[in-house]
Order: sequence, then structure tokens, then C-alpha cells
Amino acid sequence: MSEFDDINKRGLVLVGCGRMGGAMLKGWLARGLNPGAVTVIDPKLAPEWQSAGLRVNAPLPDNPAVLVLAVKPQMMADALGEVPVLTDTLVLSVAAGTTIATYEAAFPGATIVRVMPNTPAAIGQGISALIGNARATDADLDMAEALMGAVGRVVRLESEDQMDAVTGLSGSGPAYVFHMIEAMAQAGQAVGLSPELSLELARMTVAGAGALAVDADEDPAILRENVTSPGGTTAAGLMVLMNEEHGLRPLMKRTVAAATARGRELGRDLERGGK
Repeated sequence: MSEFDDINKRGLVLVGCGRMGGAMLKGWLARGLNPGAVTVIDPKLAPEWQSAGLRVNAPLPDNPAVLVLAVKPQMMADALGEVPVLTDTLVLSVAAGTTIATYEAAFPGATIVRVMPNTPAAIGQGISALIGNARATDADLDMAEALMGAVGRVVRLESEDQMDAVTGLSGSGPAYVFHMIEAMAQAGQAVGLSPELSLELARMTVAGAGALAVDADEDPAILRENVTSPGGTTAAGLMVLMNEEHGLRPLMKRTVAAATARGRELGRDLERGGK
């Protein structure tokens, strides 16, 4: 018995099949979702999906089990205007900044689950945070978790207020890490390494350290201390990186705070636009 049996019977509608929507779809199909049960609404659908057995830009099923909204926040108002009112359908959103209240206005009486994944979902290594509205039952949250679990780990939030912080930390976080790889590679070049070698070393150092942090399941401070010998090279580097005023910690606080604030702004803009 598949975890997607009800969806295979009633159907799933995916609005937006770009990078994130496509990553989720690949995960669902790999876990047993029937391609014929999926209706994809995307006028610019990538060629790879055209022959996958999906229902492409076709009329929506009468009563789909799940409606997944995977468009950019700036396109959400237009997308909501194209989707008819649905009954007994779980509405699952992966758009940053779009609040549950916005969806409840578009789908009165609907069950809403708001989710924030991140781009490593494209290789099944993402992490998603979710929160449901008052109508969402444990079964609804379990279904949402099963869908998002196809592309990585899932955590549940206690309140929607936490979602903007999740967006600022893990939703936007991969870009911070990519920039750190850029910065490390440039720093390696500055001390004499070739661009190619420096980039390879930076990439694999970040990838390996991240994998170790997950696998070891220890406080990162302990892992850091395990690598740091008193008076050694790592300690010398950390004296700069851990500077209380100009180091990584205060910089990262400002970075996540800025992204969190922008998430709140997007939500307010969308709410004002719907009124």
C-alpha cells in the first residue's frame, strides 16, 4: 500500500513546475505517485516533463486530493486567480512570504498547509518546515510531511510567525553557503592556489563538513573544537572568523535578519494586493 494511494485515486494538481516544483515532482514519482494522477499547470513547462505521462495544462480534476502551489511569491496573486474554489482538497504552498491568511481568503474553508523547503531538495537533501491552518488535521499534516519527505527532511513549526525566520535561515541559506564557497575559493587564490584547485578544495571542504555535521549529530561547537589545536593553524584562522564585532557570527545574524524582514514584507505586500 502506497502512502500516495488517495492521491493516485483523486489526483494532485501542481501549479508551477520550475526548479522546486520539478524537484518535488521527481521525488513523488520515485516514491510511487502515478504520473497520470498529476495535473501540472505551467505554461513554460520544461521539455523533460512533456513526455512523462503527466496531465499537462489540462482541466483540473473535480476534487483533487492535493493542490500544490509552487510559483514565485510575485506570481502568486495571478496563480490564485486561475485556480477555482476546491472542496475537500489539501492546499499546500511552498511560496516564501505568502501567509496562510492569503490562502484562506482565496480558498474559503480550505485546509491549508504552508511549507518552506530549500534548493537542496533538487537532490533529495533539502529541509522543509511546515505549519497548517486551524482546519489542518494530523492526517493532513502527515500527508504534507510525506510529500515533502520525498525531497529531504521535514520539521513542523509551532506557529506561522516562525516561517519568515525559517525562510531567512534555511530557505535562503543555501545561497549564503554558495557565497561562502566563492569567498573561500578566492581566499585560496590570494594565498597562491590556482583558481581550479582552490574552488575544488572549497567545494569539497564545505560539502564534507556539512555531511559530517549531519552524520555526527553533535553540537557544531564540539566538532569545531575537535579540529582546533591550541596555537595551530585552525586556531589562527578562527581568531579572525570568531571576532566578536567583525566576525562571522554578527555578520550571519544581520544576514538572516535581513532575509527574515524581507519575507515579512513580501507577505504584507501580497496581503495588501489581495484586498
